[in-house]
Amino acid sequence: MADAVGSIDTPGAQDEAPETQKKARKGGKRAKKGPLKRLGTFYRQIVAELRKVVWPTRNQLTTYTTVVIVFVLVMIGLVTVIDYGLNHAAKYVFG
Repeated sequence: MADAVGSIDTPGAQDEAPETQKKARKGGKRAKKGPLKRLGTFYRQIVAELRKVVWPTRNQLTTYTTVVIVFVLVMIGLVTVIDYGLNHAAKYVFG
């Protein structure tokens, strides 16, 4: 009964010689670069990602801004009306 159903051991995994197993290198690729080179790489990656962004046109930006401002004004009005109503209800109930 050495083999169990659902075992995750692979046959021959323990038979491998230690010479064939590679040791993990400390630090990976970052260990070779100094802090200034890593900082330069970081900024180059930022610029590369920003080039992938699809920026809105001036017309789209104006439309989006108008929609946001109108939505905020509607929400301000709604909260004001609810606050006013609850204020009068509290005064009615509590005198």
